[in-house]
Order: sequence, then structure tokens, then C-alpha cells
Amino acid sequence: MTPALPMPGRAGLALSPRRLLASLLPVALLALPLPAIGAVNDDLPIEEIQTFAEVFERIKRAYVEEVDDATLLRNAMRGMLSELDPHSTFLDREAFQSLRESTQGEFGGVGIEVGLEDGQLTVITPIDDTPASRAGLQARDQILRIDDTPTEGLSLQEAVNLMRGEPGTRIELTILRRGESSPRTVTLTREAIRTESVRSELLEPGYGYLRISQFQTRTGDQVSEQLRRLERDAPLSGLVLDLRNNPGGVLQAAVAVADAFLDDGLIVYTEGRLSDTEMQFSASPGSAAPEVPLVVLINGGSASAAEIVAGALQDQRRAVVMGTESFGKGSVQQIMPLGNGEGLKLTTALYYTPNGRSIQARGIEPDVEVVRGRVEVTETGREVREADLEGHLRSREAPRERAELSERLREDYQLGEALNLLKALNVLSRR
Repeated sequence: MTPALPMPGRAGLALSPRRLLASLLPVALLALPLPAIGAVNDDLPIEEIQTFAEVFERIKRAYVEEVDDATLLRNAMRGMLSELDPHSTFLDREAFQSLRESTQGEFGGVGIEVGLEDGQLTVITPIDDTPASRAGLQARDQILRIDDTPTEGLSLQEAVNLMRGEPGTRIELTILRRGESSPRTVTLTREAIRTESVRSELLEPGYGYLRISQFQTRTGDQVSEQLRRLERDAPLSGLVLDLRNNPGGVLQAAVAVADAFLDDGLIVYTEGRLSDTEMQFSASPGSAAPEVPLVVLINGGSASAAEIVAGALQDQRRAVVMGTESFGKGSVQQIMPLGNGEGLKLTTALYYTPNGRSIQARGIEPDVEVVRGRVEVTETGREVREADLEGHLRSREAPRERAELSERLREDYQLGEALNLLKALNVLSRR
């Protein structure tokens, strides 16, 4: 129920602007003389408040379709937050549920992390082994349409809601890739996306591979479990930590992952306007892998929590960071409940690496730049080889898993170079 507002000339004229702001809906506000309101010593911009009330009333009276007060106010709140930065947003009950799903690792959709870049819906990264990744979607692809709905003007949450749905239903995305002149259409079938954020394997005896696809609540524990699994038979001689196309996630998980490789020192700190937004996180003694030679892979799809880990390990000289420059999402979002099951996701601080580097809009630059590609072997002349000699011994077939791994290293040039660097570091350490 909207509170009544005193009419001009009565004793209640000298309303405080904050009470006035709470009483914007009645058109009686428009009759309040500006000098009387302006006489109140307060920081609220009274002229803008009156303009807001006038716009509100004009929409109520003249818009082609009737719109209720609650819808207009919610739209105003969404617009207020969306104009601040791409990551601040109003969260209704459905959005709260969506946020919970993304941090716990289970949701229905196509498996794609998106953001707004220059107002355009843009792929941050496809999640591993999902319809989006299998269809070949890439970081920085612009999404122009979702089915028949243009994405221009959509809020981030509206776009996410359109892309999520029941498993088995189809969705059509129109995307524009950088360097291409015309858009392409990709048809995907939604799945129940249940993501395990960490997986591992041995690239070669003694050389491990640890892939983190996103930072969820249990990611830190999963990293420790996978490290124990990799070292079950023998100590590791080197490890590749793959953070490519990792959109980030839970801050505490990023701290736990960095802590797995550090015995002490600062991991990350934040700075904001309020004292409670200024935090710092340091490594604790007893790391899971404190001395294993480490290469961290990043690219343009590595964002937020992934950049925190890469920046911490780089500043602490614990790892060689390889690949291409990261995304540059270095802001902290705080979830603020509003008391009615809804809330705000509001940017309140910025992340800084241990050496004081801001990640925001800058990203992490690799120590060794290696672009994406594959190894192509070209022979310019024909040479005599063992197989050409009469009576040569036949080779034994390599195990299938080794053959598949060798092919993957040829396909993934960055991963192959990371493995080569780890071998070189071990040669130098032995000397």
C-alpha cells in the first residue's frame, strides 16, 4: 500500500527527501514546489527524484499497455544496477536459484558462461564437455540472437533465462565470431549440466595434467584429491595446471587452489569503499604440492577466480604462466539479500595480486606467450628410414591411450609446449 503524501501548503510539506523517495508513486509528488523541498539539507538530488516520479506517472498513464507499479519499480531497479557495470544486477527468486546452481555445479542448459562486453552478449567460455563446447563455441563469440529473440537490450539474467530450459529441448544461437564478416547459426540441445570442476591425468610418466573448468564450492577439495591420485604411484616431476576458458566462480575456491601450491605468502587482496570489503587471503603451511614444477595455462577465456590463481602463482614465482592474456575480470561481487527472497549482486571491490597489480580490465599477461594452434609436420624431401630397409623388425603397436594422448598434444600446441617447458626445467634443476 502506497503511503499518502501531504499536499502543498500543509504542515507536512517539509518532508525529508528520503521519505519523499519512499513516496514516489503518487502523482501528488509532482505538485510539490521545488524550493520548499530543496530547503531540506540532504544529499539526495531532489530534481532527479521529481523527474523519476514524472517519468513513472507518464508511463502509467500513456504507455500502450497497462503496466502495474511493481513491474515498473522492478524494471527501474534492474536498470539502475545494469548501468553501473556488467556484473551488478538485481536478483529475483529465480536468479538466486540460478546463482546457487552455478556455484554448486548443477543446472539445465547448454553449458555456456556469458557476459556483457560493450553492451553485447558475449561468450566468456563454454564449459567443458557440454553442448556449447562440443559445438565449438569460443570465448569472445558474440551472441546476436537466442532463437528468435535479439539479444540487444536484454539484461544478462534475461539472456541466461532464455538459454536455460528442460533437457532435450533445442535452442538456436546466432553468433558472430571475431574476424568473420557474417554470423553463423548453431543449434544446440539442452542437457542436464552436471559439472565436475576438476579432472586430471598423466601426460607422461611423472608429468601430470590438472584441469579446472570453473571454481565451485568443492573445487579446492577436488584439487587436493586429484593431486593425491596423480602422485599415487610416484612423485610428480612436473604439473600443468590448465585454467584456459575458466570463467571463475567462488573466491574461497580460488584461494584454496592457490594454497595447494604455496606454503606461505599473500594470495590475493581486495580494496573497496567500505572497510568490510577490504580483505586479504594468505597461504597456509602444509600445501598439497609445494615443490612440484608448475606451468599454468591461461587464455582470453580465463577470468576472475582463474586470474586470481594465475596472478598469485606468478607473483610468488611459484609457476610459469603460459598462453595468452586473460580476460581481465577483476571485480568483487557481493550478494546482498533484500529480505523478501530477492537480492542484489553488487560490485563492491577490486581484486589485486600479491604485487599490487589490478586484474580489472587488464588481465594477467603470461610469462611465455604461446598462441593456440596445432603441430603440423612438413617434410621437404624423402629420406631413407628404418621402415624402408629390407628385413626390418616390425614395431609393436602403442597402447591406445598413449596414441590418443600423443594426438591430443599435437592438436593442443599450448599443452605440448607446457609439457616441453616442464621437461626443460627438470633438466636445468638436475644440472
